[in-house]
Amino acid sequence: MKRIGILGGTFNPIHIGHLTIAEMVHEQLNLDKVIFVPSNLPPHKSSKNVVSAGDRCHMIRLAVRGNPRFEVSDYEIKKGGKSYSIETVNHFRDSYPPGTKLFFIIGSDVLPTLRTWKRINDIFKIVSFVSVNRPGFKEKKSKVKLRSITVPGLQTSSSYVRKRITSGKTVKYLVPDNVLSYIEKKRLYKINNSRKEKHGKKSER
Repeated sequence: MKRIGILGGTFNPIHIGHLTIAEMVHEQLNLDKVIFVPSNLPPHKSSKNVVSAGDRCHMIRLAVRGNPRFEVSDYEIKKGGKSYSIETVNHFRDSYPPGTKLFFIIGSDVLPTLRTWKRINDIFKIVSFVSVNRPGFKEKKSKVKLRSITVPGLQTSSSYVRKRITSGKTVKYLVPDNVLSYIEKKRLYKINNSRKEKHGKKSER
């Protein structure tokens, strides 16, 4: 019986925290593999500061390259529209033989809103939820039956990475080197820097 982990998210961008979570969950739950599933249009987040789905998916492929335990699925991107978890878990349930055990990996910060997810009761019937601690978020006791895993020293986030980039600070060691090279080549997340260049000295006051 296969044991498959599903790690969905915006991955804007993917960073070492995501990779550490996948590695730890893979190890502790004895999974066959963890599948990274970048969302197309996340229903619970603003798309204002989200780079293209193609860029995000490519960065994930770069990040997991050479790791046979990790896989990337562009299912939600190809499907288009908003990404709802019920559609994703149905897709993976139908993609594997009957009896395959699916584990849906989420951050502990998601728990308070889990009951608001589209067709959440149906999702519970298809997957087992795995909660992982999130930096700066105090986990509360949940009424939802799930497995909770603590990843020690996990203190980064995509928003923190983006903030450092737009401030002109280094993100080396926060993202894999090949992902960093891609971000620099494509000039992703350079919003604030481009504004400074446009407005000149006035914006530097």
